[in-house]
Amino acid sequence: MPPRWGSCTPAWICVVFTEVTGIVWHRRLATPWVRWPLWVLCAGPALWLWYGGFAGLLGPNPAEALIRGLGDWTLRFLCLTLAVTPLRVMLGWPALASWRRGLGLWTFAYASQHLLAYAWLDMGLDAAEVLADVWQRPFIWVGMLSWLALLPLAATSWPAAVKALGAVRWKRLHRLVYAVAVLAVVHFYWMRTGKNHFGEVYLYAAVLGGGLAWRIGYRWLQSSNSGRSIRS
Repeated sequence: MPPRWGSCTPAWICVVFTEVTGIVWHRRLATPWVRWPLWVLCAGPALWLWYGGFAGLLGPNPAEALIRGLGDWTLRFLCLTLAVTPLRVMLGWPALASWRRGLGLWTFAYASQHLLAYAWLDMGLDAAEVLADVWQRPFIWVGMLSWLALLPLAATSWPAAVKALGAVRWKRLHRLVYAVAVLAVVHFYWMRTGKNHFGEVYLYAAVLGGGLAWRIGYRWLQSSNSGRSIRS
């Protein structure tokens, strides 16, 4: 006999069950034994790409595959980082806020490896060659600019930095992440123009643009509600 949850269970039981389930997940997400294994898993794609690149498992051009793979994972972690706040607000799970810092640091780690792989495997760690390439190919300097914008965010991702800067200035500084998102998508789009393959570009642009639109809408809603409460 099929279950009759919706028809025979009192509404208050459904509400209590949902709230208790949310509390359980919230508490689990806040514990180190959940977060740390996932942080270790975040290293998996980079470990595989570096191993596959040097073991010849990434196709006929392993250096290019390694560089682009690290760039793809940078965008994926950036999408996950920007998804934390909307999910935290919609689900009502404050513990998710602690995930944003870790995901942001992994975004910077993958961006740094992407830059290192390019400078090492493409340019032979020759600074003059890198500067010449940046000048000749504009999408490279857009990527460089995106990494430079990530640098102060990673450097101030620690509690001591929040205290030193003050909460207001720290929040203003970390709004740079939206500029990073725009620059990253432009970098990816410009890089793909040579092959005229934009499917993934549009996907990342939609995800990051949706997160930015949600943030703008949420802030507008907060300011509207605060204005109404002041008038009342």
